[in-house]
Amino acid sequence: MNFNKHFDLEGQHAFLSASKYHWINYDEEKLVFTFTAFQAAQRGTELHEFASRAIDLGVKLPNTKNALNRYVNDAIGFKMQTEQILYYSDNCFGTADTISFRKNFLRIHDLKTGVTPTSMNQLLIYAALFCLEYRVKPEEIEIELRIYQTNDILVYTPSPDEIQNIMQKIIIFDKKIEQIKLGGYEA
Repeated sequence: MNFNKHFDLEGQHAFLSASKYHWINYDEEKLVFTFTAFQAAQRGTELHEFASRAIDLGVKLPNTKNALNRYVNDAIGFKMQTEQILYYSDNCFGTADTISFRKNFLRIHDLKTGVTPTSMNQLLIYAALFCLEYRVKPEEIEIELRIYQTNDILVYTPSPDEIQNIMQKIIIFDKKIEQIKLGGYEA
């Protein structure tokens, strides 16, 4: 049998793919909801790419209450870097949307394009990863975390203890994962 070649589709997945087979149990209402969420996630990815490019190029957007515009303009104003990987180990790392550290002030901003409520936990982890990677003591710096979503900016100043607790959990959990990988841990 000579199978048809679909070179343009290699490495891609259809929404109604066999590997994501749960859709066979959907009714039309669930299909519409799930596909709409899928489209929103794709749009969010595109908006993040756009924002990152605008920041990197220093292109400010019109001053509005829109979270995207405020996020881009603030990142440019604070001279932040985009899409920065923060690394502790192969078991624990992440990419901060925008970050800066100068004069002992750590600033991390995150753009959320969805409408579901968000959590500051992701940014707290980024702050902990930053402190671990660059060997910075959280009690010796100031930290401001921001989430930009819809027309709001959530601003949070974590305590050094919050960051220190996450740092300790990362260290302990990373060691535990390494033990498991080596087969030296029994549940």
